[in-house]
Amino acid sequence: MASKQEILINVTPSETRIAVIEDSIVQELLLERTLTQGIVGHIFKGKVVRVLPGMQAAFIDLGLEKNGFLHAADIVNTNQPVSDLADTGSKPESEGNRAIEALVRPGQAICVQVTRDPIADKGARLTTQLSIPSRNLVYLPGGSEIGISQQIENPVQRSRLKSLVAAC
Repeated sequence: MASKQEILINVTPSETRIAVIEDSIVQELLLERTLTQGIVGHIFKGKVVRVLPGMQAAFIDLGLEKNGFLHAADIVNTNQPVSDLADTGSKPESEGNRAIEALVRPGQAICVQVTRDPIADKGARLTTQLSIPSRNLVYLPGGSEIGISQQIENPVQRSRLKSLVAAC
């Protein structure tokens, strides 16, 4: 017998609530408050405005109130052309041990993802290791790994999903 699925949405000026219901049981509940909307997970194309060798960090203009903070350890070499990756068989590596000046330069355009919201007088914390989560999988552009959602706890199901994606 097919299960009955519903999506209920309630929008008010202060918050939005979404419930996914299956056979009269709440499966998911999503809540977003208008005043406390964060930007964690958002992906931006920014511009390097300042490189600080002493801190091994760079400040990135995202078009927000404050510039974002990118530490050298959070930079993955994604600037190598795709054809070079295919020819050498190499994959993007963490560049955390290299000097920040060798990784980015002022004026450079860079694609980043927010890992921590801005607080007080500090800008958002950033990374170049992008991840795009969905319900069951996590897409890691430029990555060599297959990410499975931690919500899937069954090892057999996790293994099955990994093998399906690896076959693509």
